[in-house]
Amino acid sequence: MTAPALVALAHGSRDPRSAETIGALVDEVRATRPDLRIEKAFLELAKPSFQTVVDRLVRAGHDEIVVVPLLLTEAYHAKVDVPAVIAAATERHPDLKIRATKVLGLENSFLEVLDVRMREALQRSRVRELDALVLVAAGSSDALANQSVARMARLWGAHHKLPVTAAFASAAPPAAGEAVRAFRAEGRRHIAVASLFLAPGFLPDRAAELSLEAGAIAVSESLGAHPEIARAVLARYAVGAVELVPV
Repeated sequence: MTAPALVALAHGSRDPRSAETIGALVDEVRATRPDLRIEKAFLELAKPSFQTVVDRLVRAGHDEIVVVPLLLTEAYHAKVDVPAVIAAATERHPDLKIRATKVLGLENSFLEVLDVRMREALQRSRVRELDALVLVAAGSSDALANQSVARMARLWGAHHKLPVTAAFASAAPPAAGEAVRAFRAEGRRHIAVASLFLAPGFLPDRAAELSLEAGAIAVSESLGAHPEIARAVLARYAVGAVELVPV
């Protein structure tokens, strides 16, 4: 029996660095499971589209697909966009079985990735002392999505025994610059900002710019193509593949 194909479905961006990063992450997943047919796809702003990838898989003879949304929170794109493109694909291919998993989400293991990216940023800036951290994410009008970021910030702060504030690049306060200024108002001067984004793009760039203007001493890169992220993708796939098995 052929295993279901895996489609890693990202949001997409006009910034070519975003698609390159998603491609590198998918390559990391393929290296772990070379036995699987694994494809990347995007909801918008980048190619290939989800429909293009589904058509390609159907032509290749696949009749089961597990979709892993490469989204860090359960917000609008997860609740609206992902079901919409899957419904459209199912309508085009009535005999095709498609199972969407939970979003990639914010696994506790991603704290290790945050640490790696932060160490890289501190080395670039030649910083050895920290007295506060800001964890900046995209932000959403969905309160639960923002709360998941705040939870990650609390876990990260407890791990390093440092005060940490969750900040957002859009849709919710505080902005990254505001969070940095609030720490500076408390007398803290060695404040670093971590980018809780899967890939580079306009929002993380803007958040970094505002953070540095406000006095941050370092800003980390996005999570990117790290083995922990690839393992999380495959863990989501495993659950989706099991759900496709007839009872």
